Amino acid sequence: MGAPAQKSLPETDRDDTWQRLNAYAYLSAPERLEYVAVMRVFCGTLLADLAVPDVLTKLAESGGPAVTLDAETLTARLERLVHWGALLRSSHSVKASSITEYQRSRSRYQLSKLGERIQRDADEVLAGADAAREVSSELLALVERGLRELNELVQRPGGTEPQDALERVSTLFVQFTEFADSVRDFYAYLGQVLARYDLDSAEYQGFKELLLDYVEAIREDVAFRAPRIASVLDLLWPHLPGLLERLDAHARGLSGVPGAGGRTEGRVQRSRGREKADWEGLRGWFTDVDGQGSQVDQLRDATMRALQSLLTNAKRMLRSASGEMSRRKDLLRLARWFDEASPEDAHDIAVAAFGLYGARHLGVPPASDEAVPAYTSWWNGPVVEVPVALRERGSRAQRGRASALEDHSAQKRHLQEAARAQAEARRAAADELRSAAHRFADVRLTSAALGLLLELLATALGNARLRRTGAGEGAGELDEAPEFGLESAQSEDAELGVRLTVRRSSGARTVLHSADGDLVLDDLELEIGRAAGSAGREVEVGVS
Repeated sequence: MGAPAQKSLPETDRDDTWQRLNAYAYLSAPERLEYVAVMRVFCGTLLADLAVPDVLTKLAESGGPAVTLDAETLTARLERLVHWGALLRSSHSVKASSITEYQRSRSRYQLSKLGERIQRDADEVLAGADAAREVSSELLALVERGLRELNELVQRPGGTEPQDALERVSTLFVQFTEFADSVRDFYAYLGQVLARYDLDSAEYQGFKELLLDYVEAIREDVAFRAPRIASVLDLLWPHLPGLLERLDAHARGLSGVPGAGGRTEGRVQRSRGREKADWEGLRGWFTDVDGQGSQVDQLRDATMRALQSLLTNAKRMLRSASGEMSRRKDLLRLARWFDEASPEDAHDIAVAAFGLYGARHLGVPPASDEAVPAYTSWWNGPVVEVPVALRERGSRAQRGRASALEDHSAQKRHLQEAARAQAEARRAAADELRSAAHRFADVRLTSAALGLLLELLATALGNARLRRTGAGEGAGELDEAPEFGLESAQSEDAELGVRLTVRRSSGARTVLHSADGDLVLDDLELEIGRAAGSAGREVEVGVS
């Protein structure tokens, strides 16, 4: 029997994905520099088809690695680009005055949409891959202002004008996209820099100021704006479906062209902000909506990791430096962070700055069946087995697949049922005591009822006030021991609604029969009644 078939994409989807990925092939080909030069020629035009002589002329004007290509080699390069999907054959008719000119101009090529986008992204990467991109933090204030204004307009009677709302939505998403892209690019550059271990003192000083000043300013601005933007989005969210419907009714764009969504070549990518998914992405940037954390949370975590990397570089430079290095400024800055931080953040800063982890962070719990008191010394306590990874590599990270969380629901239900049964038994015992109070000599109490009665009796005697009586009060009668009498002995359980009063009476004898035996109380009288404040009329019955 063969192995079960694995799930895969439909044949058409796999072909489409392969064709899209194949369009990147010219960027990894051995002649990649020549292909990039040719693609730049086509990207410099709009809706223009070029023949081989036209491309040769433009390559000669621009210079570069493809300037030495001849017509035959260039034709082969263009055919390969057509095969990969970066170029398309032109369907325009050719006008030629001679057979020679027709043969030279019959093969004309134009740029495909996918090829244009790939080349544009490649040029952007080549132009600014190693540069630090500034974060457009001022756009965050504009995003907040735009959301507030849009929220005020949609909540007015009659709503907002569709054209005005369309302009505001488009401007809002352009600003947000630019801000999010700048944050992503800057932190990617920051991670690349902090991963280096060859920084000298001057470079380290510059990156330290960049991190501690610029990054902190970004984090503070985002931390200030994010809750305000999230609150406005919460107010705007119920009105969003109606707003999108009004925008679609006002301006359908390319989606309103007949047949635009039916064929593959006619699919439409709508402008940002016209679909609910765009708004969900905007909301997910500032709010944790799926339990995976928001982008604001990731920004805060990335800043903390960058700070830890910076401190690691500082330790390395201190170890490798030949002379002393003053750290007064750094220590003063660290002291200011401690002074301004909350208790939780202060613990995190201390861990990041000094690497001092508490013992509880080792993640080596003792065996569940070993209950070690807190006062037990480490010298005399049981030995805990330390994992090999922690003992040899000092790593706390768990390798391999994480085990599933243990389900304690059955234990919880068992404990809840046991507690419920115990409470029911105590209530039944209290009811039995109240019903048998006037005839203790004639009934036999259950073990639960007798246990509750003894519990109340012990509490009452503990609360009693003794008074000294007898012959011991007279002078000269030291040979007789004094006696003590009960002035007040009472206990009650408000939850069970039962109260016990104990009085001392000379010659009295109280006998309690139970399943565990008989209990005889000499010189004591018991009164069982309902506790004050409990439901029902208070009843007291004397028993002797």
